[in-house]
Amino acid sequence: MNDLRDIGAASVAQPVRQDQVPGAALVLAPTPQRAIARPAAADVGRWLRRLLLGLLVAALAAVGGTYWWLHRAPPLPAGIAYGNGRLEADPIDIATKFAGRILELRVEEGDMAKAGQVLAIMDTRDLDASLKKAEAQVEQANKAIAEANANVAQMHTQVVLAQQQMERAETLLKNGWITRELFDQRRQQLEGARAAELAANARVLAAEAVLNAAQHDVELYKVNIADNTLMAPKNGRIEYRIANVGEVLPAGGKVFTMLDVGYVYMDIYLPTAMVGQVHVGNDARIVLDARADRPIPAKVSFIASQAQFTPKMVETKTERDKLMFRVRVRIDQSLSRAHADAVHSGLPGVAYVRFDDKVEWPERLQGRP
Repeated sequence: MNDLRDIGAASVAQPVRQDQVPGAALVLAPTPQRAIARPAAADVGRWLRRLLLGLLVAALAAVGGTYWWLHRAPPLPAGIAYGNGRLEADPIDIATKFAGRILELRVEEGDMAKAGQVLAIMDTRDLDASLKKAEAQVEQANKAIAEANANVAQMHTQVVLAQQQMERAETLLKNGWITRELFDQRRQQLEGARAAELAANARVLAAEAVLNAAQHDVELYKVNIADNTLMAPKNGRIEYRIANVGEVLPAGGKVFTMLDVGYVYMDIYLPTAMVGQVHVGNDARIVLDARADRPIPAKVSFIASQAQFTPKMVETKTERDKLMFRVRVRIDQSLSRAHADAVHSGLPGVAYVRFDDKVEWPERLQGRP
C-alpha cells in the first residue's frame, strides 16, 4: 500500500488493477499537490543590480543636467553669428631655386625666425668657379677695349696725315705741279683712313658690348649664389624640416615649411540667411577651446562668392537653407605678431561675427589684447 502511494506521488493519479497487486482491491492513487514556485537567490541579486544601475545612471544624468544648466553660456543676442573652425596660419615653403646639395642648416623645428634670417646654405662651389670665370672675362674685355681705343688713336693719326697730304695735293694741282692721277690717289688715301677710323671705333663698341655681357654674367652668378642662401621672407615659426645636411635637392626642393605668424585666421561656414548680412570688415571674435576665457579680437577679411555645399537642384527653401558660404575671420597682424609664441595652427575653436554694429558684445566675448 505504501508502494502504491509512492508511485502516485511521482505520476498522475491512475487506477491500479487488482492483478498488478496481489491481494489488494482496486485503489486510486491520490493526486499530489504542486509546490509553490519561489524565486531563486541569483534572480533576486540580478534584479537588485539592475535597479542600482538604473538609479546610478539617473543620478549622474541629474548631476550633469544641473551642472550644464548652471554653467551653460547665455544665448547670443540677435546680430551675432558663429561657426566652428580651426586656427590656421599661412604656410610658407622654404625651397631651393636651383638643384644642389645642402651645406648647412641653421634652424630647427619650432624655432622662431625673423624676416631676412638665414635658414639654410646650399653648396655653391660650382657657381663660385663660374663667377671667377666671368670676372676673368670682364678683365679680358677691359683689355680689349683699351686695345681698341689705341687702334682708334692710330687710325685718327692716319686720317690727319691723309688730310694734310690732300690739302697740299690740291694746291699743287691748281698750280699744275702734279698730275690729276696723283691728286686722286691722295683723295683715296684720305677716304681709306677715314673708313679705317670708323672701323676702329666700331671695334671699341664691340669690345664694350663684350664687357657689358661679362659684367652681367658676374651679376647673374652673384645673384644665383645669393639665392642659394635660403632666408626667411617673413617672421614666422619653423613648422617642419623636410631635408637634411648633405642631401641633394632638385630645383624647387623643399627644405623647411614655416608659418607666417602675421597672417592668422579661422575659416567658418555660415548659411545663406546669415552670410547675406555679413560684410568684409565686420567685427569678430575667436574663442579657442584651449583658452575659452580669452576671446581674440578679429575682423572679417573674406567672404566666398560661391556656396561650398550646393545641391544639384535648388528648388525649395529647405534645399536653399543648406547652402553654406566660407567666411574668413582674421586676427590683426600686429596682434598676432605680438603673441607669435602663442600661435599654434590647428587649434579648434569658435568664431563669432557681429553683423549688426548696434549690438553689444556679451561680456564673455569682450576681447582683450
